[in-house]
Amino acid sequence: ELFRTAVTAADPRRVVHGRWPEPPRGRLIALGAGKAAAAMAQAAEAHYGERLSGLAVTRDGYALPTQHITLMEAAHPVPDLRG
Repeated sequence: ELFRTAVTAADPRRVVHGRWPEPPRGRLIALGAGKAAAAMAQAAEAHYGERLSGLAVTRDGYALPTQHITLMEAAHPVPDLRG
């Protein structure tokens, strides 16, 4: 239970809420990699909406649905061709 509580407290969608900077003018591109990349992509999409595009690569099994950022899964810790 303590582990789940710690993981929930560190969820990027929760941690960065309300801390995003104002969007710059022009195109906004996000790039992410790692186990938290999918959750961070969701958080960025929730704040910036359809102005955002980009790519996030996450570990197999960590994918989450995204609308504007392309999400890919790849092997970790040993990279594979997908990554």
